[in-house]
Amino acid sequence: MDRDTRRIAEEKMRRRDRQAGRTPAAFLDDDDDDFMDEHMPVRRRKKDPYGMDDLDLDDDEVAPLDQEGLRDVKGALSDYVLMEAPQKTIRNEFHRFLTSFVNENGVSIYGEKIKAMCEAESQSLEVDYAHLCATNATLAFFLANAPSQILPVFNRVAMEVVKSGFEDYDEIVNEVYVRIANMPSADTLRDLRQTHLNTLIRVHGVVTRRTAVYPQLMKIAYECLKCGQVQVFIQDSEREIKIQKCRECQSRGPFNIKSENSVYRNYQRLTLQESPGSVPAGRLPRYRDVIILADLVDCARPGEEIEVTGIYLNNFDISLNVSNGFPVFKTIIEANHISKKADAYSSFRLSEDDQREIRKLAQDDRIRKRIIKSIAPSIYGHNDIKTALALAMFGGVFKNPQGKHRLRGDINVLLLGDPGTAKSQFLKYVEKTSHRAIYATGQGASAVGLTAAVQKDPVTREWTLEGGALVMADKGVCLIDEFDKMNDKDRTSIHEAMEQQSISVSKAGIITTLQARCAVIAAANPIFGKYNSQVTFSQNVELTEPILSRFDILCVVRDTADPIDDEQLARFVINSHMKSHPNAIVDEDENMQQDEDLIPQDLLRKYIVYARDHVRPSIHGIDSEKLEKLYSELRRESMIGASIPITVRYLESMVRMAEAFARMHLRDTVRQDDIDHAISVTIQSFISAQKHSVKKQLQKVFEKYITKDEDHFELLNHVLSEIERDHIRYNYYQRDEMMTRVEFDMEELELRARELNIHDLEPYLESALFQRSFMVDRERKKILSRSQ
Repeated sequence: MDRDTRRIAEEKMRRRDRQAGRTPAAFLDDDDDDFMDEHMPVRRRKKDPYGMDDLDLDDDEVAPLDQEGLRDVKGALSDYVLMEAPQKTIRNEFHRFLTSFVNENGVSIYGEKIKAMCEAESQSLEVDYAHLCATNATLAFFLANAPSQILPVFNRVAMEVVKSGFEDYDEIVNEVYVRIANMPSADTLRDLRQTHLNTLIRVHGVVTRRTAVYPQLMKIAYECLKCGQVQVFIQDSEREIKIQKCRECQSRGPFNIKSENSVYRNYQRLTLQESPGSVPAGRLPRYRDVIILADLVDCARPGEEIEVTGIYLNNFDISLNVSNGFPVFKTIIEANHISKKADAYSSFRLSEDDQREIRKLAQDDRIRKRIIKSIAPSIYGHNDIKTALALAMFGGVFKNPQGKHRLRGDINVLLLGDPGTAKSQFLKYVEKTSHRAIYATGQGASAVGLTAAVQKDPVTREWTLEGGALVMADKGVCLIDEFDKMNDKDRTSIHEAMEQQSISVSKAGIITTLQARCAVIAAANPIFGKYNSQVTFSQNVELTEPILSRFDILCVVRDTADPIDDEQLARFVINSHMKSHPNAIVDEDENMQQDEDLIPQDLLRKYIVYARDHVRPSIHGIDSEKLEKLYSELRRESMIGASIPITVRYLESMVRMAEAFARMHLRDTVRQDDIDHAISVTIQSFISAQKHSVKKQLQKVFEKYITKDEDHFELLNHVLSEIERDHIRYNYYQRDEMMTRVEFDMEELELRARELNIHDLEPYLESALFQRSFMVDRERKKILSRSQ
């Protein structure tokens, strides 16, 4: 071979190496031959798992396998799926799955998901494992047992499918990631063993720590300063690649890293700990480190309960080897998909059927009563507490006029009363029902535990800020039990969070403000063990006036002895225990009769989330003079009785409660009856906190402001009598005869009632006053007068 022919051949070989992403031996140390052999792509047998070379090979080289041939695994599965023929088949099958899988209506599921992903300019395409298993069980088996090799192939196929509909999408994002959801098997952190290594697992736990987001190097580019040649290499996750010679000029450097040609991706590390409820008795909770990459970063905060689907990997840790004296590998989870417990009832998870059912439910005029009745249905009575909890979960509207002054929309509630009156059970119910709730106890909570703490990061040794319970409950509910057991210093620290809904921190050189936009529901016990009605509210509990004025609703719970109520309560508790038994047989007819007005708890959760996210009621056209007179009278009576102080905050509280009542009906405006109900709750809260000696007097003073359903019965009965007389008179003039029985449309009464701001006719139609003279034909929607 002459010199020119040899030079041409070497140039072709170098060009082939650059296209295949190979690292020539000249750029490695003498002792790195094994490393070179591992990363040298073998044609027709093993592909580079990082995808530097194009997977589109010539069809005439190796033909794809059929289903039977794909199931015939030869050798290790991780090596088999990297061979050219199986990989071609995997690509074709997954491409067919994404483009042809449809639902029962014939709509392409993943076509719609890809469209939504591109509209949001996202990088994640969520694939249901159950769909893949039902379509191609072999592909699902390969994915579960060799995810490190299969997922990169899925990612490239997903990008191809996306580009077929959106040609320029690769200019927006450089890669699309397939996220696997709904894995059928779930493991606990303490059950992970050697058999789970390098497989796809699903675990759940609580995030206890989260690092900052760092750039992770994927591809590194070196520039030779002598000849200017730029060479790109894949950065290994375990060791750094160092080149020894330039490919072009064969010089030994110097070399410079080209940052603009290098490829990075986001990197973050979470610490996942077992959920408190899943830890066996007498054991300490286990934890694992979770690596989250690309667009998954910052998807979970400390304190949130999440479910992680990822690859269980082992990582070399020299510290373990030094301490144990033999090779030990540290295990980590590389996350592929993360779902939060709070996302199950988030508004973006609600389907069209859910939203249609919610809007249909809101058309019921008695929806307010049904919602209050459905709050904690296993607890007997306490309608005032259930009303307060419903208002706190729905909340008012947050306002920030011109960005200068913030007005909170969340409603704070304080439950004070005798022991054994289900105060803690109410808090636990809200914790399970609300889409985001943090539970804390006054005895075990400190000021930094509720607000924010500054700690030194064990990895970077830098001061970091970690939010407390109020920060974690942002846009949710913070529940504090045993509120009276807190120290005064700890209780003072939440003053800012309850009114301004922010927490200011100035520690260790960190000066910042954290958001704490949450409702606070607290439960406390009286000083004397039982509530003493002979003294005022402030004398029954060791709480200062500044903290009391920040609660919108004060609920006093008394355990009074009443033979009739006690008998009904005992019957309710006994029946509840009988029905809750696993082997209990309940009469279906009786059960349906009792639960006629109750809303299912799942639907109630979705209803609350939908109302908070989509309804922003505005106030206009209300009787402001009524509010002004009420506020002045409340101020006067509070000064005379020396009870709880009435401040401007109570006027704002009535507005927030009126907005919450409007949200229950999914209305965009606040009506006068919403204001009336809010006034009633405020007055009842104020009167319940008074001494027994002045309570009856205050009830007479504020009786004109308290709205009751019975107030409208006489008025509606008068309206109905007028309608009856009009029909009798009209018939007499037309036919010259007197009617003995009048029949007219129910809509006529509804129109006359709306003119009087009466919108709920059901209590009146069921009252004895109505049934004494009239009756209803609900099928024909007619009202008939009883025969004279």
